[in-house]
Amino acid sequence: MKKIVIVLLLLFIKVNASVVVMDADSNRVLYSSNMNERKLIASTTKVMTSLIALDMGSLDDKITIGDEILKVNGSMIYVKQGETFTLNDLLHGLMLQSGNDAAMSIATKYGYDDFIANMNIKAFKLGMYNTNFENPHGLNDETKNYSTAYDLAVLMSYAIKNKDFLKITQAKRYKVDKYIWVNKNKLLSEYKYLISGKIGYTKASGQVYVSSARKNGKTLVIASIDEADKFNLHKRLYEEYFEKYEKYKLLDKYFISFKIDDGENNHYYLKKDINVLLRPDEVKNVRLKIDLNQKCVLVLLNEDVIFKEKLYKISYKKRISRIKELLSFR
Repeated sequence: MKKIVIVLLLLFIKVNASVVVMDADSNRVLYSSNMNERKLIASTTKVMTSLIALDMGSLDDKITIGDEILKVNGSMIYVKQGETFTLNDLLHGLMLQSGNDAAMSIATKYGYDDFIANMNIKAFKLGMYNTNFENPHGLNDETKNYSTAYDLAVLMSYAIKNKDFLKITQAKRYKVDKYIWVNKNKLLSEYKYLISGKIGYTKASGQVYVSSARKNGKTLVIASIDEADKFNLHKRLYEEYFEKYEKYKLLDKYFISFKIDDGENNHYYLKKDINVLLRPDEVKNVRLKIDLNQKCVLVLLNEDVIFKEKLYKISYKKRISRIKELLSFR
């Protein structure tokens, strides 16, 4: 009799790995494991590096490579001192091939200390309260960058709303002069719904990966730290949570508008729709609350706040004047 051996391949998440699945529209956490544990984040640092570069410079800025590239090692694009590139070129080398030399040249161009300071200021403004940057590349020999899976997911949710960032990270290869840089984010080619991502690795950090995917109008972000099977994990979690959750528009920006008699007759309004991913069984437990102290609309699931959207105000007289202006056929 022949023996039949059946091998089952099960996909586990490493016990001490940090993982977050997040709704990119609301920043609601749909799944997490060790999400607030501070860890080294390696080259996923470069998501913030690229955003600060886009804030401080223009894509056609010229950058001449200097001796700053001698201070780094590891993953490189191997540009040489004296060569000149545009910021757009170096951002492709940074995000596709994870060039530590590109990171140093970009940060040096805009003033190294100011650049690092702006990375930390941006992190604080985004609510990444467990994050600290000491360098623009993610190497952890002399300086170290710490964050959490939650903070990285928040960062990617913000980053994918930047059209330049999204275009750069969606490129599978980039050629400039004699250089060809290939995207190391192989899930971009293997999973058709992926729209962005950045991998990172050092011996101390383990495998780090933050990515985003969009399917049927739903956009998710996944961040994982110290999980070796990162590509399979992200793909499986995307499929699982795209299936579990549906997108609901809770408020239309054109249909929430009200005047408060607060002595100033201010008029409050939304600039964006409120969209949230919910499981069908959760819908009946959702309610909305207007908080004028915080000047926001709160979305509550049972008693937990799962989303906030800022309310803006304008004086009632200005609003009426603006409406008349829009309706005028002069």
